[in-house]
Amino acid sequence: MINIPEKCKLIFNILEKNGFECYAVGGCVRDSIMGTVPMDWDFTTNALPDEICRCFNDFKTVDIGKEFGTICVVIDSEPFEITTYRRDGDYSDSRHPDFVSFTSNINDDLARRDFTINSVAYNEKTGFVDPFGGVNDIQSKVIRCTGVPKERFTEDALRILRAVRFASRLGFSVDIETSKAMHLLKDKLSLVHPQRIRKELTGILMAEHAPKVLNEFRDILCVVLPEIEPMFDLPQSNPHHIYDVWTHTLNALGNAPSDEVVRFAVFFHDIGKPSAKTTDNLGIDHFKKHPYISAEMTADILRRFGFANSFIEDVCLLIKYHDERFRLMDADIKRVLSAIGEELFEKLMSVSLADTLAQSDYQREYKLSHRIEVIKRKEDIIEKGECYKLSQLAINGEDLVDVGFKGKAISDALNNLLKLVIKGKCNNSREELLLCAKSLPKEAWNSEE
Repeated sequence: MINIPEKCKLIFNILEKNGFECYAVGGCVRDSIMGTVPMDWDFTTNALPDEICRCFNDFKTVDIGKEFGTICVVIDSEPFEITTYRRDGDYSDSRHPDFVSFTSNINDDLARRDFTINSVAYNEKTGFVDPFGGVNDIQSKVIRCTGVPKERFTEDALRILRAVRFASRLGFSVDIETSKAMHLLKDKLSLVHPQRIRKELTGILMAEHAPKVLNEFRDILCVVLPEIEPMFDLPQSNPHHIYDVWTHTLNALGNAPSDEVVRFAVFFHDIGKPSAKTTDNLGIDHFKKHPYISAEMTADILRRFGFANSFIEDVCLLIKYHDERFRLMDADIKRVLSAIGEELFEKLMSVSLADTLAQSDYQREYKLSHRIEVIKRKEDIIEKGECYKLSQLAINGEDLVDVGFKGKAISDALNNLLKLVIKGKCNNSREELLLCAKSLPKEAWNSEE
């Protein structure tokens, strides 16, 4: 038995009273069997799209894919998708079926779905409709294609990444034949639009079992992220490390909290190491400036997948500063706070911790205690209102105009004065700041916009 919410019961009742079949289907059934409360509920029925609309004429209905049989019914502001039983035609574009034909048989509809764990339907009168053994696969924690794996992945190659995402999220293993087909057909992923891949990639990286699954299917990931391949098996002969770059990255990801910006930053934080690697005369590897290289590479990658500019900026700032040592303590803390802000600074500490815990034991106790001290000093700086941003300076642009600054020289001077205050070379008082301003290069005073 599955616990059906009242709004869902209403959908069943309305369709059945009008003489139609109705089943909950897909992820909501899968999650319910696993004992997880579904995020949303989808339904399938032998009612045609126009008949669905007539049945729910007392409710708002939205045509979100009538040609494919899908109508959205809104009940108390909550949307529910109801789709007519259908068979899919060929997939010439490797994404959408060329045509669909409606059917009266629920088994036909279940046969077109991607994996057996998503090919189970349910209603309270009939119970489970499970022609492909999906309930057993859910209970056995196995991801298996519905029907022939090569056919499912040829229809839509994105299903290859969907299998990786489900394995990463659910902790399921992938059936042998399904896995073989995934590896065999992986190159078809190059035909999938990057923005479709974005959702799957995010789902994979955010999931609990991501490190294990990413390693198992790393050759598949390389098709959409070829930049990661140089990380594989790249040794780090350095006292701070015990793993190669890829294994270190996966361990760090496993230590990261469930925050999207942090997870992406951790996953890409060392992607620039292969190109930055040098080895000294003692055989010790170094990766100078790799945070900057990693940040640049990550920006290019995330733009390719169509991530929002604000998201890209936050991720890349965390990567750029992930290896910050804060040797000057207050001055360095204020410098980084000035660059990334208080909220992102907290995320930076999460990235730093995940990174440290994936390294060797060398100096670990010092690194962890130093991190705690950095957090404490940051909190003191915030609490005391110590200056680390332009808005906290005791002077502003008008003050500089009064002493002769013009145009771009005003913003340049303010930024230079902030740096002096952060470094402790100038007190944050109006008098001293104006005095320091007058000592700036004279040629900057008369610069124009």
